[in-house]
Amino acid sequence: MAKATLEQWRMFKAVVEHGGFAGASSAVFKSQSTVHHAVQKLESALQVKLLEVKGRKAYLTENGKLILRRAEFLIDEASKIESVANTLSEGIESTLKIAVDEVFPQHLLYQALSHINEQYPLVKIELIESVLNGANELLTNAVVDLAITSIALYGINCHSLCDIEFIAVAHPDHPLHQRTEPLTYRELKLHRQIVVRDSATHTSHDDGWLGADMRWTVSHLRNSIDMVSQNFGYAWLPSAQIKPYLKNNTLKPLNLEQGTTRSLKLYLMCTDNDRLGPVGQAFTQHLISLCNNEPG
Repeated sequence: MAKATLEQWRMFKAVVEHGGFAGASSAVFKSQSTVHHAVQKLESALQVKLLEVKGRKAYLTENGKLILRRAEFLIDEASKIESVANTLSEGIESTLKIAVDEVFPQHLLYQALSHINEQYPLVKIELIESVLNGANELLTNAVVDLAITSIALYGINCHSLCDIEFIAVAHPDHPLHQRTEPLTYRELKLHRQIVVRDSATHTSHDDGWLGADMRWTVSHLRNSIDMVSQNFGYAWLPSAQIKPYLKNNTLKPLNLEQGTTRSLKLYLMCTDNDRLGPVGQAFTQHLISLCNNEPG
């Protein structure tokens, strides 16, 4: 039998987060004496001093720091259990929120959404375009239910989807195309590179695409394609998305000495598969199936 209740752990955590019993009282909507009594009972049951009170402030002891790390995991797991129960009790979710890296093939995304529309026509879909770590940030902050991203996170449910090929291109009139010998990376750095900004706000990620000393940074892939097409610079762009530009000679692959292509793996991630409702599960399964059957 557990010596402490989940409610006591939550009050203890609230005291730490709000620096004292008064702040915790307002946060958990309990009287200050109730919060104080809960922490006292917790310390008594565990026979460990968790907090030291100095004036109106409460400070963690060394033992308290260790215990808090374990308690936070317990509280988080309890929250997940409650969320799963809510999903099960409500049945089909009313909204599915998905963060999608801009380089993911749109035809695959639209096929998966069409499948969902046929099965669940009343469900609302919210798509958020992202770049690099942006999808991860939205997922970990619980803004979205699913994330299609190029950066796999440890401890997150993760399914491999596909590899995206990038090629270095520029407008046919760009000076880089005037050279007859293959280009080195040192020569590329002498020219402006158009790059797409990481859409994450707190954990921006440089994935090695920013090689040029001169560069213009844009927020969306389509802006990068437009700028390179207007001869403002060169860029590494997804080959599948620029096929029409290559065909009509608006863009032309650069003649590189080495590394003419780059590959980026994309994943479908979810913080907890059990918390996904029927719509999220159906989307996940169908998208993985589409990617597995996509011609190489």
